[in-house]
Amino acid sequence: MNEVFQFFNEVKVELTKVVWPKFDEWVGSTVIVLVLVAAFALYLYFVDSVLSVLVHRIFEYYSI
Repeated sequence: MNEVFQFFNEVKVELTKVVWPKFDEWVGSTVIVLVLVAAFALYLYFVDSVLSVLVHRIFEYYSI
């Protein structure tokens, strides 16, 4: 049981060494992540739409 308490004490010491981001840095990073996720989602939607149209046209052409 002493090992568990020692582990959590060491975790507490290590967490005091962490340099936490300021609020404006945190907000800026969050905005960047959200913009990149939205851009990637739009890109995947576009690629999926194009491929879907191509596959439908191929099946229509060969189903005659």
